[in-house]
Amino acid sequence: MARDRLVDEAGTMSTDHDQKRARALPDDRRLGEYRYDLVREEWWWSPDMFALHGFAPGEVVPTTALALAHKHPDDLDRATRVLEAATTGGTPFSLPHRILCANGSERTVVATGQVRRDPATGAVVELSGWAADVTAYVGSRAAEEAGAQIRAAAQTRGTIEQAKGMIMLAVGVGADEAFALLRRTSNDRNVPVRTLAELVVRAGEDSPADARAAIVAVLRRPTPGARVA
Repeated sequence: MARDRLVDEAGTMSTDHDQKRARALPDDRRLGEYRYDLVREEWWWSPDMFALHGFAPGEVVPTTALALAHKHPDDLDRATRVLEAATTGGTPFSLPHRILCANGSERTVVATGQVRRDPATGAVVELSGWAADVTAYVGSRAAEEAGAQIRAAAQTRGTIEQAKGMIMLAVGVGADEAFALLRRTSNDRNVPVRTLAELVVRAGEDSPADARAAIVAVLRRPTPGARVA
């Protein structure tokens, strides 16, 4: 009868069901487990740990070199230092970083690590921990921040466009000239364009009976020889 349980290299048992689960599980649900035997210099990865790196369970033999080869180049030095501090000094860690999967995709993970020491010598003999895929979370946060920036930019543009329209009516110039006047006054007064635009809009709304004079007053530049028509 075929065996439905397999003994991995670390001597633990993993089921065919676990391996099938690792292949079927969405990337953003993966939580891989690992152990590193420093005495034997051998790594063990759970099926989900293989999948996180884009491999089928058992497709490759996990090693320190393999693990580091899949770190994002910008995160490699930091990951190497953290691994060295853990294996030589026993320093536990929680390390957010990016990995490059075998299929070329990039994932963001948070890896944790803790050590086991030899009771007799106190030397670090094992490093173990987890790696959680947080790509979807990081992506959603980035999308939220980008959306906030886009909304802020749209709001700013709306105010500036409204101010441009008021300046065009008040001063009798075209759109380009209105924006140039707004920007020039902004530079002369060292006031952000958005702030100046808000002042123009407010002046026009607060003084509807004499909006032209109110807007011109906001735009009047203090530099010699400058004037608003």
